[in-house]
Amino acid sequence: MSARKSDIFILFIALNLSAFLFFFLDALSMQADTQKKLSEERAMIEKLGLTDLCLFTDARYMRHPSMADLNTPFQDHPTSIEHFPSGTLAEPPRHLRLR
Repeated sequence: MSARKSDIFILFIALNLSAFLFFFLDALSMQADTQKKLSEERAMIEKLGLTDLCLFTDARYMRHPSMADLNTPFQDHPTSIEHFPSGTLAEPPRHLRLR
């Protein structure tokens, strides 16, 4: 007996929905641990007096994108291209995109 295409499709949808629900249940089960970890990190940030988030470590203008100016990526040469991989992952700061 061969399965109809509609039966295969319904099975596919059911498997995907069950996986989707599993992701939500997994997130709910990890929520208490995550809240505990976040409160510990907040305490550490306050204790150490950290000021800003460091997203990338390669280029100084990528460490704090909120503090970058217009010409920092091109300080070596005006027509130089981006040679750090993190430059393709982060957008320019909002205040630079609005100009």
